Amino acid sequence: MSNNECCRGVCVKRLTNGFGAWHKRRHTAFTLIELIVVTTVIIILTGLVLSTVGYVQKKGARARAETEIAAMSAACENYKADNGIYPRGPATAMTIGTVTIPANVTDSLDARTKGDPTSNTNPTYGESSLYLYTLLSGDSTGNRSPTGKAYMQFKPNMLLPSGGTGTVTAIADPFSFSYGYSTANQADPNNLGYNPTFDLWSTFGETAPKTGETFQQYQLHWIKNW
Repeated sequence: MSNNECCRGVCVKRLTNGFGAWHKRRHTAFTLIELIVVTTVIIILTGLVLSTVGYVQKKGARARAETEIAAMSAACENYKADNGIYPRGPATAMTIGTVTIPANVTDSLDARTKGDPTSNTNPTYGESSLYLYTLLSGDSTGNRSPTGKAYMQFKPNMLLPSGGTGTVTAIADPFSFSYGYSTANQADPNNLGYNPTFDLWSTFGETAPKTGETFQQYQLHWIKNW
């Protein structure tokens, strides 16, 4: 082997080994930086995706609640056309399934003061909306099998308990709370309620005003018919 060939072989080997060592050093040095950058980007993108998904879900839920309130309002108008009054009452306490409905429950539930759909203080949102359900669905016992005249077909996801089975306890909004239904303004136009017909609303998944928020400001979040 000539000296030139030997030199070329050695030089190539040195260059190859040198490049490999440099590449390893470069790869090792930048891997940590790259990981930090990639992790940061992933965290940022994940936050953006989650916030976007949450916004879209809430927007969809609001649209659904608006549609359901409009449908129930139309059903109430049809009920009035047949019965001469909007769904209201009952005059005396009654039991529907496992729920005791207080007398005049829809007159007593005042949207101006009752802002917590989860409250167990009578009258509750559930008691009032359950009574509305029986009148609009024709299902007087809450067993999900209407026998009377129906003014509206309620989908399973509009009823509590969820899952499509069990005795109905309330009409559910898209946030798994009961809708509010009130005829308080009919009972006392000067001091109660909002509409002379009926008030129908969802609290948009909230149960109380935020810190520093008045009740009126809290109501601005609601989805309502007034």
